[in-house]
Amino acid sequence: MSQVQDKILLGVNVDHCATVRQARYRAHALDHGDEVEPDPVDFALRCEAAGADGITMHLREDRRHVQDSDIERARAAIQTRLNLEMACTQEMIDYALRLKPDSVCLVPESREEITTEGGLDIVGQRERVGEVVAAMSAAGIATSLFIDPHPAQIEMAAELHAPWIELHTGAYANAYFHEGRAETLAELVRAAEQAHALGLVVNAGHGINYTNISEILSIPHLHELNIGHSIISRALTAGIEPAVREMKAHLTGAA
Repeated sequence: MSQVQDKILLGVNVDHCATVRQARYRAHALDHGDEVEPDPVDFALRCEAAGADGITMHLREDRRHVQDSDIERARAAIQTRLNLEMACTQEMIDYALRLKPDSVCLVPESREEITTEGGLDIVGQRERVGEVVAAMSAAGIATSLFIDPHPAQIEMAAELHAPWIELHTGAYANAYFHEGRAETLAELVRAAEQAHALGLVVNAGHGINYTNISEILSIPHLHELNIGHSIISRALTAGIEPAVREMKAHLTGAA
């Protein structure tokens, strides 16, 4: 494995904290306070205190987990950076321009999926994605494109002048204990090299956990990893702060 880079940032996705809340309080009048728990904003603040460099939240069209007020409270409360995952819909464009998160990550969205599966096809949606990137850039909001590690998608990201990409690591994570693991990791390495050569900032996310993180860190030029499910799962047994600190230690080479 290549040497761990010094400054890979940790973005913690708190969506599935909200998933737990919605399992009990989906029809409740409040999404926080009184007896409603857990609160994803409180979770986010605890993640920050433990060393998270940013907080990611995905406001989905069907509002299945994170709610509008969660995003708005997080924007007012967190001290690091708020990264808003969003679909390329007019509703979400307008919402982001009002909210002014530090960054947005454009993702595909399907009502049938449990969580985001697969990268955004920016080649097939060039015009629409380009409009969103331009609108966010004009508002001073950095845009990341959540894409599969395919050369054509990376080339298009550069053509659209998106400053960041987030490489979808799901195929690698799914193959970790099966055939194809080495090939999918090699594909991510090639994609990161290509993106870096084109001047793109390289982030990665989806399916990253405490086991596969050691190989993920062999991907060159990584700027930030966005991790949610694994940290929330570990927090159930170890606690929020230890779960974040452990993942952060992997990123800094202290683990």
